[in-house]
Amino acid sequence: MSVPLASVQTYRQNSVLSASPSELVVELYDGARRFLRDAAKAMDEREVERAHNALCRAERILIYLNEVIDDDGGEIAQNLHGLYAFYLEHLSAARATLDRTKVDAVAHMLGDLRDAWQQVPAQ
Repeated sequence: MSVPLASVQTYRQNSVLSASPSELVVELYDGARRFLRDAAKAMDEREVERAHNALCRAERILIYLNEVIDDDGGEIAQNLHGLYAFYLEHLSAARATLDRTKVDAVAHMLGDLRDAWQQVPAQ
């Protein structure tokens, strides 16, 4: 028995609309990591276009997260900007060389950030 597509879309929409800001950040990290896993698999399979597309999707999430940082956050905000810049540079290098280890490293680091954000109380 399959679930109608409209039901899945409605569930996702309600999930996003009812989530706290920290829960949304966790969901974005999950999405970026999912795309990075797909990119790494595509690199292993030498599917350059699929790897590129998956990397682009992950990079768009990272760019968005970088853009929405509250710069009044002082040192934490500066550190996050630096991390996102590092991740984007690392992914760019991974794309150029089809180096899966760089993609895996960024996915791992994002997992650490995700876990930290998951500890933030919902507001």
